[in-house]
Amino acid sequence: MSISRVEMDAIGYAAAAMTTVSFVPQLLRVIRLRSARDISLGMFLIFSAGTFTWGVYGLLVHSAPVLIANALTFVLSMSILVLKLRFDRHATKHDQPAHAPR
Repeated sequence: MSISRVEMDAIGYAAAAMTTVSFVPQLLRVIRLRSARDISLGMFLIFSAGTFTWGVYGLLVHSAPVLIANALTFVLSMSILVLKLRFDRHATKHDQPAHAPR
């Protein structure tokens, strides 16, 4: 079975669209709830580094689907990370008892 470069890229773009768009509901949930307490900071740090590295790989091998998908996913995952850090810091300040020393 022979598959053309155009067909291979179409499969790549379809996979890229699905995996990238999958982060949108999580980002919207974090924004709506103003909380990212249940999101693992370590996992998202490693994941973001991985998507950045995949993006570099896509650039090096001239694969637009890999580059574009990972660049977009990196932006989404970094957005979630920034919100997690902001909301977690804000929640920590407000979770302390009033009599606790600061």
